[in-house]
Amino acid sequence: MGVLNVRVDDHDHDRLRELAEAEGVTVSDYVRDLLRDAIIPITGRSDEHGDQKAPESFALRDRLVLSLLHRILARVLPEDANGADGDEEYQLKKAEILESGYTGQYWLEVAGFETELSKRDSGRVVDILDMHRIITFSVRQLEEAGTPVEPELERRLRFRGFDHNDSLEGHMAGYVRFLMADGRHWSELIPQIEETNDGNSHMPMLEVYQRMLTEYRRIMAGREQRYHPDNYLLSSEELTRVHEAQIHPSNRGRS
Repeated sequence: MGVLNVRVDDHDHDRLRELAEAEGVTVSDYVRDLLRDAIIPITGRSDEHGDQKAPESFALRDRLVLSLLHRILARVLPEDANGADGDEEYQLKKAEILESGYTGQYWLEVAGFETELSKRDSGRVVDILDMHRIITFSVRQLEEAGTPVEPELERRLRFRGFDHNDSLEGHMAGYVRFLMADGRHWSELIPQIEETNDGNSHMPMLEVYQRMLTEYRRIMAGREQRYHPDNYLLSSEELTRVHEAQIHPSNRGRS
């Protein structure tokens, strides 16, 4: 295994230690994960998402509990039931599969389940929404102050959703819908989502958002810590920096 020695200032090292302790890992493991995220394409993990694979086996205890639940549900469903839970016959069939150990049919227990969206990817979604909230408020504040940003810049900074054709980004798009379903959280982004066909970007966006987040965090890290709402808003110049970060480094500077 290769060894990489990197010097960082004391402030950055202390912050890395705090973040690592919050995750319950060592600083080395935390930094290694960050590097792995940076060098392994995000879309390379796309095939890990989608329908949950059927288990090859259930513990006897789980079979007992699940079978009992299916039999209880079979008894309480109305006679004309035809919803997602099926009818009495369907639930009794699932109980029989578990009781008889027909592993080839275990897929019925997880049909419709998706693989888990990791804590890190869930956090990425929230960070992306929070960033676009600040961008939206900043654009609004500048307009009210009589110094509006260029329309094209404002358009390019709007939240464009995620690519529904990519399994990871599609999973993230579903999480966005779940988080915003009550109409109260990130409500200022609702018009932007509605403009993009229910949050479907029709192109991969996660890596773009990650680059924007990196620049956004760099800007915020350089701010004097003071508790005032305006301290979280971005200037026109800072909005331009976040926009320019969308461009992949290899394409910057090209005419």
